Amino acid sequence: MTTMFVTYPGDASTRFDREYYVGVHLPLVRTAWEPHGLLSATAFFPAGSVEGTVALAVCEFRDDAAVDAALGSPQSNAVMADIVNFTDSTPARRRC
Repeated sequence: MTTMFVTYPGDASTRFDREYYVGVHLPLVRTAWEPHGLLSATAFFPAGSVEGTVALAVCEFRDDAAVDAALGSPQSNAVMADIVNFTDSTPARRRC
């Protein structure tokens, strides 16, 4: 299994709509990437005392090839285009 972490850097002044992220964006991610091997996608929101990160997504994939297939799929364009609808932060991806 391969885990991809998506972090959204920021602070108290960073725009991040948690309700939109959980209710709209994560379902979009699941719809777009499950056919390519996404097993789960979960969001975490650090407490106010954690500076530097406003949100973290944990996406579990079948393997590295599944991550590559999902990110390279045409459906991934909609996932990336949706980011401006909930934040002005630029996400960073890292896989483990």
